[in-house]
Amino acid sequence: MSENITNLTDETFTKDISASSEPVLVDFWAPWCGPCRMVGPVLEALAQEYAGKVRIAKLNVDDNPRAAATYRVSSIPTIIMFKGGEAVDVVIGAQPRATLQALIDKHIA
Repeated sequence: MSENITNLTDETFTKDISASSEPVLVDFWAPWCGPCRMVGPVLEALAQEYAGKVRIAKLNVDDNPRAAATYRVSSIPTIIMFKGGEAVDVVIGAQPRATLQALIDKHIA
């Protein structure tokens, strides 16, 4: 994982999301999930491109079931955009770069 992507846990989730001054895009994923592995490199690139404008974070749902249950994540990858600690947008499934970029652009405008 790059230095531009934050690794979240059940313990750090709420604090990290609510403490962020910028929007946070959270990837709910698992290592065994093929589509999740496809989205990973796209998020890495977007994390570098949007550094300072949006934070990108990942939460392994196998290791951190509480946060996933709180946001009713039943399919992975699920990507949720948070602003001011609140979930404001969701995309489910492996999405192309353009879709994720549009999601970010919509919330940093």
